Amino acid sequence: MFPGTSLRPYDAVLLVSFGGPEGPDDVLPFLRRVADGRAIPESRLEEVSRHYLAFGGVSPINSRNRALVSSLRAELDRRGVDTPIVWGNRNWHPFLDEALLGLAGRGARRILMLPTSAYACYSGCRQYREDVEGALRRIGWTPPPVVERTRVYFDSPGFLEANVQAIVESFLRLASAGADLDRIDLALVTHSIPLAMERGSGEPDRPETRYTAQHEALARVLVPEAARRLGLRRIRYGLVFCSRSGPPHAPWLEPDVNEYLGRLAASGAQAVCCAPIGFVSDHMEVVYDLDVEAKATADGLGLSYDRAATAGTHPAFVRSLADLMLERAAVARGEALDAPPASITDIGPWHEECRPGACLEREGDVRVEAGRGRTACTSSGPAA
Repeated sequence: MFPGTSLRPYDAVLLVSFGGPEGPDDVLPFLRRVADGRAIPESRLEEVSRHYLAFGGVSPINSRNRALVSSLRAELDRRGVDTPIVWGNRNWHPFLDEALLGLAGRGARRILMLPTSAYACYSGCRQYREDVEGALRRIGWTPPPVVERTRVYFDSPGFLEANVQAIVESFLRLASAGADLDRIDLALVTHSIPLAMERGSGEPDRPETRYTAQHEALARVLVPEAARRLGLRRIRYGLVFCSRSGPPHAPWLEPDVNEYLGRLAASGAQAVCCAPIGFVSDHMEVVYDLDVEAKATADGLGLSYDRAATAGTHPAFVRSLADLMLERAAVARGEALDAPPASITDIGPWHEECRPGACLEREGDVRVEAGRGRTACTSSGPAA
């Protein structure tokens, strides 16, 4: 779908993730960093800290990112691409500053950023770019490098395949435990965001590109394909949310997954598969909010419960990420793609560079695009 097998003109790939604590002493400092400037009460941070401490104070996200870097490295090696891949976190070690300093030492001048967020909204898209900008300013890299990100990839064939396969396997586990296959409900779970952020997400004046609409577009393809593979006429499903935070008076996307489970039980449902399609890999919002909290809710309601796997390092997903990077490199070289970029939804394909005003923190924000007038998916450091 694109010419060549080279990541030129990029000198390196920067995998950017959220980060997570690696031990009990890290938990509250990590949470305070995440909450900085967000008016989240200390009592809420202490409550969430207990979620981490129940797992030894270790979030699974860092080990999953190490595995993803290893899988991407193997996939690029298989294609004869030797561009280095480094990993940096927004909120914990290895921090973005550390990763970028390492690249500065290698003399990198143009860097391709691959966020571990599949969807477009402020916290899943623009904030990644802004955090890279901030790290570049702090380290004072002069003259500044150019950092350009891949397009969002919720609509990539590999992300679809990984999630379809995970849902099919989950349904089969429930069936083997005694559930009627054609009576299993599906909860498609993603991270809740404030309604103001939802209204500012996606592209300006295109409501069909908003955060929830992206998930719904994926669901319109994903659910029928899972049903087909299971030999079912249809699967009853809903898009639900988890992990809301922030001040209680601020409205966030609903329904919460636990509320939705209550609705299912009240409707006479027998079994439910929770599929975390809003998450690229396991982290605390998955292993606590779904594996502990939602499962306890389901058990209390008498619902058979199973949680589908995240995309993680599924081979098809890793291949799609490699395709995405090579596609972006071809565009950066000014080469014409020999076919339209891959997209499995009726929204896509997403733009290689986000349009000005995309993915605002809240509807109506006025933003000056950073990085010498570049678009929201492109970053550069401070002027030389």
